Amino acid sequence: MALLEIRDLSVEFGTKERPFKAVNRVSYTVDRGEVVGIVGESGSGKSVSSLAIMGLIDPPGRVSAEALCFNEVDLLSLSDSARRHVVGDEIAMIFQDPMTSLNPCFTVGYQIMETLKVHQGGSRRERKARALELLEKVGIPDAKSRLNLYPHQLSGGMSQRIMIAIAIACNPKLLIADEPTTALDVTIQGQIMELLLELQQTENMALMLITHDLALVAEAAEKIVVMYAGEVVEVGDAETIFASPLHPYTEALLKALPEFSKGRARLEALPGVVPGEYDRPKGCLLNPRCPYKQPLCVENPPELRGGERQVKCHFPLNITSLIFEEDQL
Repeated sequence: MALLEIRDLSVEFGTKERPFKAVNRVSYTVDRGEVVGIVGESGSGKSVSSLAIMGLIDPPGRVSAEALCFNEVDLLSLSDSARRHVVGDEIAMIFQDPMTSLNPCFTVGYQIMETLKVHQGGSRRERKARALELLEKVGIPDAKSRLNLYPHQLSGGMSQRIMIAIAIACNPKLLIADEPTTALDVTIQGQIMELLLELQQTENMALMLITHDLALVAEAAEKIVVMYAGEVVEVGDAETIFASPLHPYTEALLKALPEFSKGRARLEALPGVVPGEYDRPKGCLLNPRCPYKQPLCVENPPELRGGERQVKCHFPLNITSLIFEEDQL
């Protein structure tokens, strides 16, 4: 069984009379110890879907799913207190901006110890020792003196390391990292990614990397889930997706990267923007931007189909690399 199973997850905002689906019938799985990359440009629903997993969608947002199961437990069926226990102990999340995620009114040590107090208990001495151990584990020098620092006294890279320390404090089975390298310089980005992957191995936890940067997950992820306009458009193992993308959107993301430019003088960019609440097209949501558009694409929305390799497209690219079962054709 998968550690995390998501089936037909939807997140709606707005009124019931005029709802807007920021996430629409998203389905994928994360296995134990697996590194999964969730990729797509801004507005694709990556962060909203992760917040739904964590139970952090506030009203008037509405979350529904056929299945949202962690470790074979349906998260949507749990009471608020029971879900907080699961989320705090077994699922953790690193948020986008470390500079604003930490509470400016409390020291680093207090914030780590408070997390331990809520979820694991123990004496103050035990919590302080564990906080010191966590700071050393995430590579913070002179960890003892850093316990008494406030967030404004930390650099961006240091703040992100503190956030990672808080996230792994309870030894989670699943760590969700939402744009973990945003606003960090290139050298610090590499250090943070190296730290996350090292912790994933040593702590034997599953890791979800949410990012708009395919290059970031190129070497790290075992599986990739590509999202566009709130929908999953392609799922597959990383090596196969990078070698032969099936969806035009995935192909466009790859062509925009220098690493996959194949010697072209200019990088290619997909024209247009992700559709918003009031400009969603009929049929396939990518059709106004798609260079391979056919009449069927404008008339009917495609379904996500396939087995281990999935694609939501009427006319998949590199079709020879995809094997559909007969009832899926």
